Order: sequence, then structure tokens, then C-alpha cells
Amino acid sequence: MSFLQDILNELKQEGAVTRRHLEKVDFKSVDFQPHEKSEKLGRLAIHVAEIIAWWKNVLENSDLNFIDFEPREIKTTEELLNYFDGLFSEAKNAIENADEAELSKNWSMKYGDDILFTLNKKEVLRKFCLNHLIHHRAQLGVYLRMLDIPVPAVYGPSADDENITLIEKFN
Repeated sequence: MSFLQDILNELKQEGAVTRRHLEKVDFKSVDFQPHEKSEKLGRLAIHVAEIIAWWKNVLENSDLNFIDFEPREIKTTEELLNYFDGLFSEAKNAIENADEAELSKNWSMKYGDDILFTLNKKEVLRKFCLNHLIHHRAQLGVYLRMLDIPVPAVYGPSADDENITLIEKFN
């Protein structure tokens, strides 16, 4: 199996888990932050959703420049899920239509003229897109727990969600 097929399968599984986490975000608690250095719940939830956009960018471009980045303003869970679903569909299509040869090309994250890092696209998809998504989703799970919101299962049952298929796919 090719790397692109493997990473698509992982994205589908992680997408399903991530969506279940985003479904639990209560926008009445968007200003909650467990520590003054922590991101607020609303911003964290939007960030978890917007990470999915990076997959398409990596496969179709040579860099991502955050100099003019403005996060989307989202006010409801429904808006958040629609945003995530649209970005997920774009990411899935980008992977399905990508050429394996593209993976050896370099990709850079920039802020203006500053290059924050450069890696080949295969590494970026794994480390920056997938691992980064999982990292922030885990943070979101902690926020949910602290707010006494049931935490969805991830790779097996959670204390709140015992009826879960271990390998789910988001289509």
C-alpha cells in the first residue's frame, strides 16, 4: 500500500474521532481556559478543525504563510462541524488526487519572510498535520473533562463512551 493510501486511511480514522470531539464543544463555554497560558476552548476547537486545511495546502503548495492568517469566527457547534466537514472533504480529495512523487518535495511554514521550518511533504503530513491534530484533539479532550462534558472514545473506550468500534472511518 502506498504512503498516500496509508495516510488517507489514518486521516479517515482520526477524522471520525476528531469530529466526535468537536460535536461535544459547548459554545456557551468558549471562554473557558484551564490556565492563563492555555488557549480558550473556542479558539482551541476552531484550531482543531482548521488543522485539516493544512493537508490540502501541503499537497498542492510549497509553503504556508501565516503572516495574514485570521482564524475563522465560529459561534455554534453546527458551524464548527460544517467547517470541519468541508475542510475534511477537501483534504480527503487532495490526498486521493495527489501523486506520490509530490511527497519528496519540500514544504515550508512561514511567517512573513521568516521560514519557521522546511521538511519534505511526507514528513509534514505525518508530523505536522496528523500528529499536530492528535496533540490538539487530546488537549480538547482534557478541556471537555474539566467542563464535565462526556469525553468521546479515541483508540478504545473512554469512561464516558464505552460502545465504540476501535477502527472507525469518516467518509
